[in-house]
Amino acid sequence: MGIRLDEVNRRIIHALMADARDTSAPMIADEVGVSPATIRNRIHQLEDAGVIRGYHANIDFERADGRLTNLFLCNAPVAERERLARQVRVIPGVVNVRELMTGRRNLHVLAVGEDTGDLRHVAREIAKLGIDIEDEDLVQSEHFQTYRPFGPDDDSPKALSDFISLSGGAEVLEVTIPEGAPITGLTLEEAGRKGVLDDELLVVAIERDDAVLTPRGGTTIRSDDLLTILSRGEVEAETLEVFETG
Repeated sequence: MGIRLDEVNRRIIHALMADARDTSAPMIADEVGVSPATIRNRIHQLEDAGVIRGYHANIDFERADGRLTNLFLCNAPVAERERLARQVRVIPGVVNVRELMTGRRNLHVLAVGEDTGDLRHVAREIAKLGIDIEDEDLVQSEHFQTYRPFGPDDDSPKALSDFISLSGGAEVLEVTIPEGAPITGLTLEEAGRKGVLDDELLVVAIERDDAVLTPRGGTTIRSDDLLTILSRGEVEAETLEVFETG
């Protein structure tokens, strides 16, 4: 199952990478400008698609119990790398296995032990599988940070979520409707009849809380709705004013 990483999804990933434990859906919703239910629904979609693969505690084993963390840089035959990686994961003490696509040292094994004896045992078990250990070293520390391109862009309007250019000059955009926007509270029929919604724009989907609605003439636009809009041509700045607060 594939999923497109639009601006909302990228911001969710950025927030969870920064702190998955203490970041709630309402906190992300406030940053992005959509409802908490929409954020929760998007998180479930990202998990189902395998984009978010899990949430893991980052443990300092030395502080936890004075234990040693060792990184083994190994070389495995490419044809057997995936199988060997699965087997390495069951060795007691191994906490992480990373497969690299090409080159030597294509298998990185992170292991934890009470002392060097435990780590030597892990090394022997790795060697029994027919994997060459080319180098190893004790890990002093490890640091993680967010992927900055998925973070907020202070120069972009908050209501505008994403743009996609199509062939023939058409564009698809996603906008989050803020409270007080000219289109808020109007049905699509009213917005078109009153000239609030440009004739060149077609609302093709409305994401509201945890549901995706099929737009109809009688559908009322609410604040926090996430609209997917098809434009027959390039979207002008003044056209977007209907989706923004004054």
